[in-house]
Amino acid sequence: MDQFYEEIEEPVSPPGQYFNSSVICSYVFGFLEVAVPIDDSQTISLLKDVFLPINPRFSSIMVRDEDGIMIWKRVQVRPEEHVKVPKFPESNGSSGLYDQYFDDYVSQILTERTPQNKPLWELHIIKYPTTNAAGTLIFKLHQALGDGYSLMGALLSCLQRADDPSLPLTFPSSSKSQHAKKSLFKRLPSATSSFFSSISDFGSSILKTRVIEDDKTPIRSGYERTESLPFTLSNISLSLDHVKVIKSKLGVTINDVLTGMIFYGIRLYMQEIDYMAKTSNATAVVMLNTRNIRSYQSVKEMQKPEVKSLWGNKISFLQIAIPKLIQSRISNPLDFVWNAQRLIKKKRRSFSVYLIGLLLDLEMKLRGPEAIAKIIYNTLGNSSVVISNIFGPMEQMALANHPISGVYFTMTGGPENLNVTIMSYVKVIRITLRTLKGFIDEQKLKFCMEKAYEVIFKAAMEISEMPNKS
Repeated sequence: MDQFYEEIEEPVSPPGQYFNSSVICSYVFGFLEVAVPIDDSQTISLLKDVFLPINPRFSSIMVRDEDGIMIWKRVQVRPEEHVKVPKFPESNGSSGLYDQYFDDYVSQILTERTPQNKPLWELHIIKYPTTNAAGTLIFKLHQALGDGYSLMGALLSCLQRADDPSLPLTFPSSSKSQHAKKSLFKRLPSATSSFFSSISDFGSSILKTRVIEDDKTPIRSGYERTESLPFTLSNISLSLDHVKVIKSKLGVTINDVLTGMIFYGIRLYMQEIDYMAKTSNATAVVMLNTRNIRSYQSVKEMQKPEVKSLWGNKISFLQIAIPKLIQSRISNPLDFVWNAQRLIKKKRRSFSVYLIGLLLDLEMKLRGPEAIAKIIYNTLGNSSVVISNIFGPMEQMALANHPISGVYFTMTGGPENLNVTIMSYVKVIRITLRTLKGFIDEQKLKFCMEKAYEVIFKAAMEISEMPNKS
């Protein structure tokens, strides 16, 4: 234990400084829905023995050293100071559920900052039943600690398989890109095309970040500093098997299906609220994990030096124009999926992501983290929606004999009025909408998203054979 609390100081990475600045204070929230009433008697021991050892940053604070450099400084942690167990009033409904109190509590903690003189995480234990669970565990983790992959990976590594704790959790596999297998000769025309499109993408990204902003629409208010205003969470659950059927029918990826559905649902909602918004310019910022690995690591693996290097913020983003809802696309909603596939594939092959990274590194050296935080803030603020995706385990999990019936996450700290996060768990895909309260009608948006999925599913089922969409 003495070794665990040995004072270790390491520099805070540039992204760690961006996300904990005067401009941006960003958090990742992980929600674990528990299938049985929560017994929190083991909470402190689990935090000490399982959670804290995952990474030294969970036991550190950010301070400046004598040279003015931001570092992580190890401190003594009192886990009980990080655990919040709210008390709700008695439920007024005959069902005995606490959905409204739960929603109000979540809305409150989404915008609250954690103290800077303590490690940047909290655990909220909701012992009250809701429609979806007998209780809920909410981990609030500052994004300076790591990106969504790191932090959700840390949470998942604390859990075990419900059917057999001795077996590891497994995650959906992903096939290698066929593009990578082509010969240099065959890739040359594509590489030449990618070069010119990359320059174009780089230029448009710079303009989007610093000059051009999306139109004001039913999903983008144009208000300043909206990140400090109340937000609401709503969830959509989809069958993973059904999404896979659409994927196979259309010859695309699961991400293409979900992105197309989200784009179509957004356009349906915008038109429902304001008919003229169907031609408005709207951009999605799609977050990417830049690691060269396809699954999360166990606690033991996370301690290995070669894996520790994968910790942190290793993310980039794609800026994708949301297709406009014109008459032809109303009659053929599958175009939204195929457009999503084409745009994402084109953007992924572009070098603009790396060029932007090089530019940010240069500006970091010249102007410092606050300036970069402002650039990131403007990028999100000038766009209409931020989308992030994490794949979850294929088996049901349990924490201290508490079966986990559902898992989802969200992110806060940016000025976008609509944030969409996607996570798979067992046979369910959970889409979480974080919407600006009082501006976006979250129930109508959810209805439009569900309608978009139903229309796309029905249209895909009517296809007798996979069309040629090369």
